Amino acid sequence: MLPCCTFSGPAVVCAPQGLTIMPSKCVKILLTGLPGCGKTTAIVKIIAGLACENMAGFYTQEIRQRNVRKGFSWRRLDGAAGTLAHVAIKSRVKVGRYGVDVAGFENNVVPVLDPDQDNVELFVLDEIGRMECLSKKFVAAVRRLFGSEKCVLATVAQKGSGLIAEIKSHPGTELITLTRDNRDEMVAEIIRRLSFLGK
Repeated sequence: MLPCCTFSGPAVVCAPQGLTIMPSKCVKILLTGLPGCGKTTAIVKIIAGLACENMAGFYTQEIRQRNVRKGFSWRRLDGAAGTLAHVAIKSRVKVGRYGVDVAGFENNVVPVLDPDQDNVELFVLDEIGRMECLSKKFVAAVRRLFGSEKCVLATVAQKGSGLIAEIKSHPGTELITLTRDNRDEMVAEIIRRLSFLGK
């Protein structure tokens, strides 16, 4: 059984005595960092570097037109894709200038985040951010996952209240702060950390 640790760059600071300790087969890893540090890039590289085929979840990407950001898309690990938010979406639910398609996200993404799926070894969530947390169903799903015995790899906004702050201090969670300088090193370390999956 391994101690629960928080990673901050290459340094490792172990949690104090008395904190809930998760088994080595129940890893919860959160990646955070400034916008543009490459959290999604890291997630994609980690997924590609793992031998595990039994993964479920999603990652997000910018939608750009003529090099101008117009919104954000979601893509499930099984290849299904859709729009999370866009300047052209007419919605009462907005983050900045982007209308957010909460219903579409709930119908197409949240159902794959069910920890009761016996065949899934690792759940991937990119990201736990303001837009995603507009969905109460997503918030509930994240809490279930982090309270389960399934492995989770997720990215989380560096700043934010509610679930964003809550999940960072969840017992047994390893929080890694990515920078452009340490990203490749952290990707390699996380792949090593999750190398037991698929075996």
